[in-house]
Amino acid sequence: MEKLLNYTVVLFTCFLVAVSFPAYAQEGGDPVTMEEVVVTAGRVKEKKKEITTNVTIIDKEEIKNSSATDLGDLLAEKGIGHIHKYPGVSTSVGIRGFRTDATGVDLAGKVLILLNGRRAGTGNAAKIMTKNIERVEIIRGPASVQYGSAAMGGVVNVITKQGEGKPTAFIEGLLGSYGYKEGSAGLSGTYNAFDFSGSFTRDSGDDYNTADGARYYNTGYDHKKNGSLNLGYEFLPENRIGVIYTYFNADHVGNPGYLSQNDLDDYNDSGNKSVDFIYDGKTGNGFFSWKVRYFDGKDEDKYVDPVASNPGFWDNGIPDKVTVDYKGAQAQFSYIREYILLTAGFDWVNYETKDSEYSPSNTEYDNPAGFFLAKARLFDQKLIITGGIRYDEYEVDMKGEGGTERDNHTSPRIGVAYLLTNWLKLRANYGEAFRMPTAQQLACDMNMWGVRYVGNPDLKPEKSETYEGGLDFSYASFSAGLTYFHTDFKDKIESYTTGGGDTSYRNLGKAEIEGIEGSITYDIGSLFSWDYQVKPYVSLTYLAKYKDKEANEDLLYTSDLHVSYGITVSDLDGFSANLNLAYTGKQNITDHEGGTYATITKGSFTVTNLTVSKRILDAGRYGSVTLKGEIQNLFDKDYEYAQGYPMQGRIFFLGLRYDF
Repeated sequence: MEKLLNYTVVLFTCFLVAVSFPAYAQEGGDPVTMEEVVVTAGRVKEKKKEITTNVTIIDKEEIKNSSATDLGDLLAEKGIGHIHKYPGVSTSVGIRGFRTDATGVDLAGKVLILLNGRRAGTGNAAKIMTKNIERVEIIRGPASVQYGSAAMGGVVNVITKQGEGKPTAFIEGLLGSYGYKEGSAGLSGTYNAFDFSGSFTRDSGDDYNTADGARYYNTGYDHKKNGSLNLGYEFLPENRIGVIYTYFNADHVGNPGYLSQNDLDDYNDSGNKSVDFIYDGKTGNGFFSWKVRYFDGKDEDKYVDPVASNPGFWDNGIPDKVTVDYKGAQAQFSYIREYILLTAGFDWVNYETKDSEYSPSNTEYDNPAGFFLAKARLFDQKLIITGGIRYDEYEVDMKGEGGTERDNHTSPRIGVAYLLTNWLKLRANYGEAFRMPTAQQLACDMNMWGVRYVGNPDLKPEKSETYEGGLDFSYASFSAGLTYFHTDFKDKIESYTTGGGDTSYRNLGKAEIEGIEGSITYDIGSLFSWDYQVKPYVSLTYLAKYKDKEANEDLLYTSDLHVSYGITVSDLDGFSANLNLAYTGKQNITDHEGGTYATITKGSFTVTNLTVSKRILDAGRYGSVTLKGEIQNLFDKDYEYAQGYPMQGRIFFLGLRYDF
C-alpha cells in the first residue's frame, strides 16, 4: 500500500501542475478538449470526454513510429500489461492481472482481443500484424456488457485502415540482423463512392543470438505472410456496405525448447483468416444509426515434432493440429439525441474446434446474446451517466467425447463522468465480467494421455467485480490520465483429481487485485512554438495487490509494475524518431525449467527500442522515398518474458519505403 500511495502522490502532483497549466498557455491557442472519437467503449462513435472507463488509444502515428511488427510487441512496447512471449508465434497479453490464452481460441482467456469490434477468434496477439492497423483502442477493466465472455481484465480492439482521400500506394523493403528480410506493398484511398485500403507483407528470418552471445537454434522461420483488405461503397450518405478480409500465415516457425536444451527442431505452422460483411447506416437527421455484420473465419495451429528431433517420443512425429472454425453475427440499433444515447443489439458467435491426434476432442460452442446500453447527458452535458446490461446463453457440445450442456449469464455495468471543464474530467465506474467454462470443463468424458477427464455440469462461470475511479486531462499538447481500480475475482475454475483417479473441474479460486494506472504526454515544442515536435511520454500500471486469496500468495506470472516511457521527435516534414523504454517488473513463477516446480521470482528488465525515419527524396506527384532505421534491444539486454526462452540480443534493421 505504501508503494501505491507513493506512485499516486507523484502522479497527482503532476496533475496539480497540469490543472494550473492553462493559466500559462499562450492566448489564442487551440486547446484539445477530449474531442477524440472512440468506438470500443460503447460500440458506437463517442467522444472520449464522455467515456466513464479508462480507455487507452494507440494511434497510427504511434504505430508508425514503433518497432513492433505484431500486436503483442506493440502492447509490450506501450507497457499495457503482462506479456508472455515465446520465440516464434505465441504471445499472450495481460491487463490488470488477467490475460489472453495464446494456446487456443479466445474462449479460455480473461482478456479479449477484437478485430474491428468483433471477437478476433484468437487469444494469440502474435497473429495480428500492425502494417494495416489504423489504431488500437484498449478498455482497461471489465467489458462483458459490451462483448460477453472473457472480457474481464480488458478488451483490445484492433481497427484496420479504411480508405479516404486521394488514392495512394506504397512499396517497402526492410533488411535486418540474422537474415531478416521483409517486403510490403499497399494502397488506400477513395474513388467516387468507393473506398479501399489494403496491404500485404512477407518476412523471414534465421536463428538469432541472445544478448549473452548464445546461438538460440530453431528460432528462425521460413516465412510469415499477412494481408488486410477493407473495401466499401457508400450508396447513400452515411450508409456504407463493406467487406474486410484479413489473413495471417506462418510457415515452419521454429518452436524451440528451453535454451538450456537448445537442440530441438520442432516447428509449427500457424494461421488465422477471416472475412466480414458489414452494413453501417444512419438516418439523414442523425437520430438513428445501425450496424449489421456477419463474419466467418478459421484459426489453425499445427505443431510438428519430427522423430529425428526426439527419438522414441510417444507421438512418433505425428503432427498435433488444432483447427477452429468461427463465425458470428452482430446487429445493433442506436437512438441518438442531444441528451441521450440508447443502443440495443444482438450478438451471436459459434466456434467448432477440431483437436489433435492425441487430444481427440472435437467441440462446438454456441453463444447468442442480447444487450442494452444507455447514456444520459445532464446539466448542460457536463454530467454523463452510462449503464448497460447483457444476457448471454451458451451451449457446448463435446461431439462424442462427452455430452451437451447449457448455461447463461447476466452482466450489469454503470458509470458516471463529470466535466469540471472542457479539459478536465472526473469518472467512476462499476462493472461485472465473466468467463464461461469451456466445453471440456463442462461436458467432457474422454481419455487423454492415459487419464480420464470428466466435465462438471454444475460449474459456474468465473466472475469479477471491479470498482474504479479516475480523471482525465487534455489541454493543448498536454494530456494525462490517472485511474485507481479494485477487482474481486471469484469462482476460478481449477482441475483436481477425484477419489476415483479421474481429472475433473471445480470452482475454487478467489483473487483480489488493486492498483493504479497513469499516463502523461506533452509536446514541449508547442510550448516554445518550435517548428518541430518534442514529445516525452510515460505510462504505468502498478499493482499494489494481486493476491490469490485461497493460497494467500501473490498471483503467479503477474508483475507489480509496468512502465513505458520515452520521447518522440518530429519535424512534421519527413523526419521522425522515437526512443522507447519498456520496463517489466519482477514476478513469481513456477520453476518448470529447473524441474523443481517450486515458486521462484523472475527478475525485472527494461527493453529499449529506437526507430528513426527520414524522407530523403520528394518528387512531387511522382512520390517520395523514406529511409528507415531501427535498433531493437538497443542496450543488448538479456531478458525473457517466459522462463528459459530468452529474446534476441541487439538487432538492427534498415529499410526504404516508396510512397506514390
